[in-house]
Amino acid sequence: MAKAEETVLEIDLNALTHNFEYLKSKLKKNTKFLAVVKAFAYGSDAEQVALHLQQLNVDYFAVAYTSEGVALRNAGITKPILVLHPQPINFKAIIDHCLEPSLYSARVLKSFISCAEKENQSSYPVHIKFNTGLNRLGFWENDVDYIVSQLKNNSSIKIVSVFSHLAASEDLSEKEFTKSQISSFKNTSKKLIDSLNYKPILHLCNTSGVLNYPKAHLDMVRCGIGLCGFGNSASENKNLKPIATLKSVISQIHLIEKGESVGYNRAFKSTAFKKTATIPIGHADGVGRHFGNGKGFVFINKEKANIIGNVCMDMIMVDITHIDCNEGDEVIIFDNQHTAENLAESANTISYELITSISRRIKRKIIK
Repeated sequence: MAKAEETVLEIDLNALTHNFEYLKSKLKKNTKFLAVVKAFAYGSDAEQVALHLQQLNVDYFAVAYTSEGVALRNAGITKPILVLHPQPINFKAIIDHCLEPSLYSARVLKSFISCAEKENQSSYPVHIKFNTGLNRLGFWENDVDYIVSQLKNNSSIKIVSVFSHLAASEDLSEKEFTKSQISSFKNTSKKLIDSLNYKPILHLCNTSGVLNYPKAHLDMVRCGIGLCGFGNSASENKNLKPIATLKSVISQIHLIEKGESVGYNRAFKSTAFKKTATIPIGHADGVGRHFGNGKGFVFINKEKANIIGNVCMDMIMVDITHIDCNEGDEVIIFDNQHTAENLAESANTISYELITSISRRIKRKIIK
């Protein structure tokens, strides 16, 4: 693979295929697969990732916001797209672009019915979200009768799926809580289905749910972080391949004498002779200030180089005293060996935050 000559995020579609096939292998033949591609497909490239997964015949996509779904439609995505957190102001745009809203409260249910009627829709596909313990979005079990009452004598919408979200499926110390969520969802969805004359798709599992709770796969599963190559456990990470590699270059090398400082606020003061490298990536690119002052690191010629001083908006400085390297040499911020998960842990955060923070100004390079 070519050496980087600027800061670039490489997206490996072969790794994406591997992850999709691995996760799919955990499912029964008839279980549908929904790919979550919100937040630019977890900071990578939503359009390219979604188009590739569409070629692999994924059943459904999900995004967080309406604008993300519109962008996928404009890019050529024809599969169904679930919008997980729509706002009523965007309901007409949802209908105009054949997107499918998650309806999670009385307010949004009534608002979408009103919009669908105004737009002369018939059996428009919607998804009903229930809260089973995450306490973020969703109807409660005692809202079932209300939902049914709103659907009576109304042909403008039709429930295509009923779903909820697991709060701690990756944490095996919370098995009892997760099992209570699964039980709650099954009871609530049964209560709703018993009042309908048809059976919607039922889905509950995220990536960790797929891997840890096979009996809860139901009719469909939703995977996002797993497609990106992270299984939320050391054992499962071995079965997946991170799809993103963030690279940069050494812009300049400085020789720092004892007593000299590096960066803003003189956050690093040298106690001995040091050699430092300046790299064109900073907190405006997603490498936050919390990675500074010795917490975060990069790799240069296979050697670890700690970030010193405060992270700048567009640059970081690293200690290369122990590394044989030159200006123009490639720098690895994370890849499939030195993972985003490991780097994130150094600053007490998670891979999700790091990879979804990668700025849109960083060039994307698709590896096919």
